[in-house]
Amino acid sequence: MYQFSDQTEGKETVFTIKSQDVKFGVGALRELWSDARSLGMNQIALFLDSNIKASKPISLILESFESSGLEVDIYDAVVCEPNTSSCMAAADFVKQGEYDGIVSIGGGSVMDTAKAANLLSCHGGEILDYVNAPIGLAKKVPGPLLPHIACPTTSGTGAETTGIVVLDIEEVGLKSGISSPHLKPNHAIVDPETTLTLPSGVIASTGFDVLTHAVESYVARPYTSSDRPLDPSLRMGYQGATPYNDIGALAAIRIGGKYLLRAVQNDQDEEARFQLMFAATLAGLAFNSAGVHIPHAMSYSVATLKHEYTAKGYEKLPPMAPHGIAVVLNAPAAFRFTGPTNPERHLEVAQAMGIDTRDAKLEDAGMILADCFIDLMKKTGIPNGLGALGYSEHDVPALAEGGFAQQRPLSMSPCTVSEEDLKNLYNDALQYW
Repeated sequence: MYQFSDQTEGKETVFTIKSQDVKFGVGALRELWSDARSLGMNQIALFLDSNIKASKPISLILESFESSGLEVDIYDAVVCEPNTSSCMAAADFVKQGEYDGIVSIGGGSVMDTAKAANLLSCHGGEILDYVNAPIGLAKKVPGPLLPHIACPTTSGTGAETTGIVVLDIEEVGLKSGISSPHLKPNHAIVDPETTLTLPSGVIASTGFDVLTHAVESYVARPYTSSDRPLDPSLRMGYQGATPYNDIGALAAIRIGGKYLLRAVQNDQDEEARFQLMFAATLAGLAFNSAGVHIPHAMSYSVATLKHEYTAKGYEKLPPMAPHGIAVVLNAPAAFRFTGPTNPERHLEVAQAMGIDTRDAKLEDAGMILADCFIDLMKKTGIPNGLGALGYSEHDVPALAEGGFAQQRPLSMSPCTVSEEDLKNLYNDALQYW
C-alpha cells in the first residue's frame, strides 16, 4: 500500500499530521469555562442548537461562565444543514459584537455555522469566495481566526476535529464545502453524556456518517499516489490514506460495527452511545487529512435536489435528508464500485465490522462490504435506497451532474470516477432490498 522510500520519481513521499487539541470524557463540558479562559476568551459568541438552549446542561454552562466573569451572547438561529443565507446571517451576528472567542455546542450544523461565521467576520468576503472549486472560487483563508472551542452533542460529523465547513450553496443549488486548516477549532470538548437524550433515528443517521467517512478514508487512494508539490506549502489538505489516518479510521470502523446497532436499539445502553462518540472523534481526526470520496460526493446532490423525506428523529424539522442518511444511502453502491481497486482493504473493513472474511475471494470484496452495510442499514431502520427519499431514475442525470461537481472529494477515490460512472452508481443506490 505504501512506499516509504523515494522509488517513484515525482510522487509524494511525505504526509502531514496537524495535531488537534481534544478533551474527551464524561463531564468534560463542565470544564468549558476554564478552557475558554485558557484561550484568552472574555467576550464569547456562543453558537447553540435551539433544541438544547433550555436544557439543564446548557444552564449549568451559562452559570459557570457567569461565575467566572465571562460574558456570553447566544446565537441559536442555526439551521439544520446550514446554507449560504444562514451562514451569512451568523457572520453578521459575530461582526456586530466585540468578541474574542467563539464556542459552539451542538451537532455538525452548529459547529460548521460557527466556523463559517468566524471566517467571514474575520476576513470578509462572500461564501462562494472560499467554496471549493469548481463550484466556488476556492480562495485561500488568509490567516488565523478567533479562537474556537467546538463541543459536539451528536456522535456524527466529527466537525470538532476538522477544518471543513459543509453547506448548501443556494446560488447554484448544490452542497459543497470550504476547507482550510484555519477553520479547525482550536480546542474540542467531547462529552459523551450529550448523546444520551438523542432519538434513535438521530443516532442511526449520525452513526452511519461516522462509519461511512471512516471507511472512505481507509479505502481512499494512498497519499503516495499524489504528485509531490514543488512548494511544500501547496501540499493538499486532503492527502489520501496514510499510515496515521489508517489507525483512527480502522478503530472507528470496529467501534461502529460493534456498537451502532446496540446504540440505536437501546437508548439506555450508555456504553454503546459513549463508544460511538469516541468513534466519531477518531474518524474525524482520520478523514480530516485523508479525505472522503464517492459516498460523500454523491450525498451533496442527494441532500439538495429534493426535500420530501422526513427522517426518524427529525420529525420537528422541515422535510430533508439528514447528512448521515444522504451519505450512507450511496455507500453500498460506491463500495461495490471501489472494491476491485484495493480488495484487501475492503475485506479488512468488512472484517472490522464483524464479518468472517477468512474464506472470502478478493474479487467479491466490494460486494461483501456493500452487503455488510445493507444488513446494518436494515437493522437500524435506514431507508431502502434513494427511492425512499423520492428519487427515481429520472432524477439520475441531475444527481450525477451535482455529484460530479464535487471534484475535491472525488479526487480521493481509489479509482477514477466519471459522470457516467456516477449515473450508474445513483441508479444502483435507488433500491437495495
